[in-house]
Amino acid sequence: MEKDDLEVEPAGKPLYRLYFKGLVTEEKAMLFAAFGVAICGDKEDLLFDMKGPIHDPAITLLEAELIALKSGLSQAVSLGINHISICCDHDQIFELVTGRSTPEQENIALLMLDVQGIRKSLTSSIPVLLTRDQSNFAYEFAIEAISSDIIIDIPSQKETCNICLNDDINADQMFSVDKCGHMFCSECVKRHIEVRLLEGSLIRCPDYRCISLLTYGSCVNLLTPKLKEMWEQKTKEDSIPVTNRVYCPNPRCSTLMSETELSELIIGFRRCCVKCGEPFCTKCKVPWHNNLLCDQYKRLHPNPTENDGKLKGLANEKSWRQCSKCKHMIERSSGCLSVICR
Repeated sequence: MEKDDLEVEPAGKPLYRLYFKGLVTEEKAMLFAAFGVAICGDKEDLLFDMKGPIHDPAITLLEAELIALKSGLSQAVSLGINHISICCDHDQIFELVTGRSTPEQENIALLMLDVQGIRKSLTSSIPVLLTRDQSNFAYEFAIEAISSDIIIDIPSQKETCNICLNDDINADQMFSVDKCGHMFCSECVKRHIEVRLLEGSLIRCPDYRCISLLTYGSCVNLLTPKLKEMWEQKTKEDSIPVTNRVYCPNPRCSTLMSETELSELIIGFRRCCVKCGEPFCTKCKVPWHNNLLCDQYKRLHPNPTENDGKLKGLANEKSWRQCSKCKHMIERSSGCLSVICR
């Protein structure tokens, strides 16, 4: 607001009101202080406002209030205001400004000298004690200033990851498992998820012996596009019974489909992959054999494909067995030799 924009004060009546507020609070064993100032017209229309932090580790509330008053008066003088009401919502401040009490502490006395010195630059500055039902327009600005200062100045709390044992991790870089509350750094959780997806295992909490499952929704912000695709694929696999799963035989595709879903499309065994569009036989699980029955195709192609041969060779080397029902390979880790289809 420019000086020329100010209205002319009628004689004997201050046209402007100065509201001021100083606040002090303690957070994390640290003191935070701030002030707010508002200058209003005769209709309580806001003409000027300011706010800011007060950086003093030993400041008192009374000091913060006087700093707010001093700042407001200085601003009123710089705006060219001559007559103003000083609106006090603090009894002790009102007593000091009116001269009814004398400051005992040296720091308060010095601040009051500054305040009274600035008041001499004004034609009139009349102290007014606000009642409880009257609003202090500066309070909101002081609250905003002190809140911003707390957010900026409080150092980030450090946490320890129980996987990598790094004890210098900011709290906002930690991941908390929803169901159990165990916490680990985001990078370790991301690597844990990747390993579990590659293994095809359930994605549980990394904590030892914890059985809580991680959810896609809670982890999605940690995942790379590749991990998102892998998890979505696993979710789809888990939703389809093992005996009902059909994979596209195109080696460059291998998209998972449901046999039940495919059987609803058309009668017979010829289907097209929902992703690459290549036709295949749902009975033989091979690319579509045009003009050949399944038995005829098997007689003409008795030998496995190159990739099938590699799989069988690896299975023999690792002593894997194949389920006669779902055809999945099985590795025996413990227990008897009998095989029960999943």
